[in-house]
Amino acid sequence: MVRAMLIMAVASMIPFTSKAGQGGGKSAEDAGWAVQRQAMVAQLKVYHITNTCVLMAMGRIRRHVFIPATYRDVNNAYADAPCPIGCGQTISQPYIVAYMTEKLAIKPGDKVLEIGTGSGYQAAVLAECGADVYTIEIIPELARHARAALDAEGYRRVHILTSDGYKGWPEYSPFDAIIVTCAPDEVPRSLVDQLKEGGCLIVPVGRGSQRLVILRKQRGQVEQEEDLPVRFVPMVRE
Repeated sequence: MVRAMLIMAVASMIPFTSKAGQGGGKSAEDAGWAVQRQAMVAQLKVYHITNTCVLMAMGRIRRHVFIPATYRDVNNAYADAPCPIGCGQTISQPYIVAYMTEKLAIKPGDKVLEIGTGSGYQAAVLAECGADVYTIEIIPELARHARAALDAEGYRRVHILTSDGYKGWPEYSPFDAIIVTCAPDEVPRSLVDQLKEGGCLIVPVGRGSQRLVILRKQRGQVEQEEDLPVRFVPMVRE
């Protein structure tokens, strides 16, 4: 869950249909959190995140709400660093959340699969960008935490499945985009198969030395490129 400028997140079904909520529009929101959040967005711009939708989403979403109270602190909730969320997992650093989301180039109405729900924050960002989100978390405690946080913030375009993310969610495939926030040893073939023609899959691959891998399906072919060096938690399997 660390790296020069990156991080990670970490899959009985928890039913709930989805529609992006207004994550940051709480009138009683503490002004101190708002100041921290806008400073975070300003830092993302310094790091050359330019996608307006992503920046607006991360400027609205109350990231601190997705961090369990035990680990929540005004000094780390919006810092460009991972933050523990329990079960040996973290909420990803804001930069990597923004970077990976920007790479997906999501359009409103896109159906997006996330592997590694973790805190639920990445799912909220996807939903704010207009996606219908299907997210898988293998650790039940985290799945319950994410569901509670997403519900509290009004996100209704997020479906959560507690299962092995390596298998994907074939019942709802194909997906316009797939984002993986934990690192398998190799790109799961099941996820490639569930990607729609013209879709994009972004996944950290490897153990120890890892890189983001970006795959695109074009004219029946899979185009793959290696991107940033990263360090994510390993993908947990059943």
